[in-house]
Amino acid sequence: MKLSDIPGFRVGQAQDRAAMTGCTVVLCEAGAVCGVDVRGGSPVTRDTDALHPVMNRKATHAVLLSGGSSFGLDAAGGVTRFLEARGIGRNVGVTVVPNVAAAVLFDLQRGRWDVRPDAEMGWAACENAFSGAPFARGLSGAGTGCAVGKSRGMAFAMDGGVGSAVFCHGELTVGAVAAVNCVGDVVKNGRIVAGALADDGSFADSEQILLAEYQLGKDFFADNTVLACVITNARLNKSQAAKLAQCGQNGIARCVRPAHSVYDGDTVFALCSGAAETSLDAVCILAARAVEAAVLDAVGG
Repeated sequence: MKLSDIPGFRVGQAQDRAAMTGCTVVLCEAGAVCGVDVRGGSPVTRDTDALHPVMNRKATHAVLLSGGSSFGLDAAGGVTRFLEARGIGRNVGVTVVPNVAAAVLFDLQRGRWDVRPDAEMGWAACENAFSGAPFARGLSGAGTGCAVGKSRGMAFAMDGGVGSAVFCHGELTVGAVAAVNCVGDVVKNGRIVAGALADDGSFADSEQILLAEYQLGKDFFADNTVLACVITNARLNKSQAAKLAQCGQNGIARCVRPAHSVYDGDTVFALCSGAAETSLDAVCILAARAVEAAVLDAVGG
């Protein structure tokens, strides 16, 4: 099963491969209950305060994951205008107001630093979502400029990327899309599969590098980051959706070392369409699996 097979959701991407940046959008035309969890020490986000369980926001119509560091938040404007043009959003009488949340990652050191996702690219990602364009893993969408294992600098880093995964159990479906741009390494079954390289081309082990250099106070720049969006047909309220996003972070912790560092802006969203009755624990189990698998898919692991 693919992300596009989950009823009620569309996923689209747009990128500038020459400039090595792009964005990925998850759309829910009918609106979805949305939660968010931010664990990284250097996040850059849009409209996440409204997702807190005590806030009035009832439905979210899109989640945008973008490159471009803080500049990449401009792409959310294109998503908002695209949805408004199609009558998707909260009806306020004179128009509709789409609720669009976003988070960005730092990819300015790859490709062209002066080209970032903008409103035009956000619009294009939405067009691709509605046209049914296939989801491309690796250096596409928000993953276009991603790298992993930057603890020794970009010269010793490897390509990151964007990935996806879907898990089903009975009528319950949980998917995830993840853009992987972490300071640290990606591991599978305890073995590094992508990360910082040693001089001889073997894996250097980012955790050991950070421990060895603990007195140096290096700045790896903010917003390296793993961004993810969990997509599910589960019927959850906002408090439960927030918990689901928290459990999605477990997927990052299982396969990124170190996870949630000071230099990352690790952020997970959770969008719930409400079609399936489920226990919260069941959907959280699948969410952690889906995020972990999406991270591994992003790096070809």
